[in-house]
Amino acid sequence: MSLALLAIVGLPLVAAVVLVAIPDYRISAAGNMLAMFGTLAAGIALLFEPRMAGDYFIVDDVNILFILINTLVGFTTSAFSASYISHEIEIGRLTPLFVRFYHAMFLAMMGAMNLALSANNIGLLWVGLELATLITVVMVGIYRTPAAIEAAWKYFILGSVGISLAFFGTILIYLAGQKPLGEGVPAMTWTLLLSAAPQLDAALLNLAFIFLLVGYGTKVGLAPLHAWLPDAHAEGPTPVSAVLSGLLLNVALYALLRFKMIVAAHPQAIDPGPVMIVMGLLSLIFAAFMLYQRRDIKRLFAYSSIEHMGLIVFAFGMGGALANFAGLLHMAMHSLTKSAIFFAVGHIAQAKGTQQLSGIRGLSVSHPALAVGLAAGVLAISGLPPFGVFMSEFLIITTTFATTPWLAVFPVFGLLVAFGALLMRLQDVLFGEP
Repeated sequence: MSLALLAIVGLPLVAAVVLVAIPDYRISAAGNMLAMFGTLAAGIALLFEPRMAGDYFIVDDVNILFILINTLVGFTTSAFSASYISHEIEIGRLTPLFVRFYHAMFLAMMGAMNLALSANNIGLLWVGLELATLITVVMVGIYRTPAAIEAAWKYFILGSVGISLAFFGTILIYLAGQKPLGEGVPAMTWTLLLSAAPQLDAALLNLAFIFLLVGYGTKVGLAPLHAWLPDAHAEGPTPVSAVLSGLLLNVALYALLRFKMIVAAHPQAIDPGPVMIVMGLLSLIFAAFMLYQRRDIKRLFAYSSIEHMGLIVFAFGMGGALANFAGLLHMAMHSLTKSAIFFAVGHIAQAKGTQQLSGIRGLSVSHPALAVGLAAGVLAISGLPPFGVFMSEFLIITTTFATTPWLAVFPVFGLLVAFGALLMRLQDVLFGEP
């Protein structure tokens, strides 16, 4: 295990333990940023290290991208948290005791996600995601209001059900790997499972993939398994919303992709592609229409995350080199853009004193700098040029049209519906009567 990989996993977890003992908010906020900066530097260092695969950890071309996005957005969110949480203390929404644990939980959550992303052991992957889920449940309910506690409880129930189903699917993969690889660690090592995939039992793989798709699909926020996501975004602190939307959904998707590769490598197992295409399109089109009914700005962008995760799953379901590249590019662009949008939304909600769209109007007059930032973010996430989301969506649509022309109609329809909803909301927020 390299020093950089050890720092990516260990530094946030060790720093979390240290910050629990620090009562001063400013010191803990600075410690949070410093720890995340060190984690980002370690993530960048992985680019220059040789690829490796051990019994428990792996560094390859797949997870390096996820780790870089995770550490980059984690660092920027830690910087945003410093000012955001300070304002929450000033207005009395958070007490120093809860803030003392906030930064520690943030770092522990980042360490758990990095653990999942760097795991070569499918059991360790599950542990990392489960730990991140439990920590974010506490962070969602940190305001201790009835709505926040209800959102945290719903997230806990649905997240636990999903992660339990994923656990059962992981056990089935382990059982399938016992025959060619033997008992113990080898049958839980992803690289060995992938190399032995044609020798695995097809029936067990099929059953396992269904459980894994439903289990990890719940964490990805795919419809109709998405019910926890809008409430968690709306009721938790905005930095948590940024991490949930920009990072945690990616980690669950990463886990699903790892298992998809194993199932797809077996010639007689179920083809994961069509199933992922259907679930992706369902999520995309459902979320696009739901955008028109939102009255809370954070719920609005929560459904936007469901829409884009649906498009990403659709791209990976299509498969092929270009479609997979387009899916990874869209995932990266969505994480960077959506976290930036939530940063703007957090400042806007604090400036206006509300998250309700009816109370956020005329930003171009009252807060022109925030208006420009939000407008740029919404135009970017809508897929307009010259932003990166435009290129990833263009690649997804053109690749689909080149292989299955009639299928391209559905993602285009969903994206146009979503664009109309965001444009309608943006018009009132920017240019309505203050």
